[in-house]
Amino acid sequence: MRHPDPSPASTNPQPEPAPHTGDPAVPSGFAPFHTVTGGFISLIGPVHVREVPGAPPVIGLRIAPQHLNLRGIPHGGLLATLADTALGHAINHARGGPLSIVTVSLSTDFLAAARLGDWVEAHVEIERLGQRMAFASCRLRAGERVLLRASGTFAVIGPA
Repeated sequence: MRHPDPSPASTNPQPEPAPHTGDPAVPSGFAPFHTVTGGFISLIGPVHVREVPGAPPVIGLRIAPQHLNLRGIPHGGLLATLADTALGHAINHARGGPLSIVTVSLSTDFLAAARLGDWVEAHVEIERLGQRMAFASCRLRAGERVLLRASGTFAVIGPA
């Protein structure tokens, strides 16, 4: 998926808000994320994305029964995967993708547990974009609660 250059000098128009999917479990402005490609991300979903003019996209997920661990809270691996996906997608977006980007390192701190039914959003801040490396941080939120903070280093391998 190609995204417009978020820089002020961009000649690309800003994206229109996504039409609502009609699913009451998905907040307005979010659209399905990579549903065509399948792969691993389709196994944890449904995952959604909201384009934000001049900022990194926001990735969202409604916590469903299949996301829970044996303690009845969302599995930490699910939350780490959501953060990793959001970080890589935001870097790809900022670089004007589509690029092949791989995770070099990912550090996560679990701050609070999400609950069944929570809408979880991944908000990314790009720290540095280099030619071959990129650094970014992410916060997963359920409403005002911060569930996880993550920081990652990513290598840009080449075109997708």
